[in-house]
Amino acid sequence: MRPYVFVPAAKIQGELEPNGHRAGYDSGDPKTAILKFDTAVKTGVWECQPGGWNITPREDTEVCYIVSGRVTVTDGDTGNVYEVSAGDVVVQPKGWSGRWEVTETIRKVYCHGFD
Repeated sequence: MRPYVFVPAAKIQGELEPNGHRAGYDSGDPKTAILKFDTAVKTGVWECQPGGWNITPREDTEVCYIVSGRVTVTDGDTGNVYEVSAGDVVVQPKGWSGRWEVTETIRKVYCHGFD
């Protein structure tokens, strides 16, 4: 049985652990930071400075709530462009591919690895 997880707002908006650059980036200087809640089902807070990268087909579904910042997401299959910002929810299904361009440091609460 997995433990109950409670994370107060102060931790969501507080300091995160530096986590290096976003893997595969090809523009900007997207340094990341993270706070993990649970590793069985990958949950936590992730932050990334401006930059861009392609996402090859995802290995699992990710659901995230955008706490702050702005990102332009382009869907690889449809070409649809989404301007994502604070308060939005994004679901990237298993197999999804596209591109993320962070234009203002983004912070999200995420959950993936539950497929």
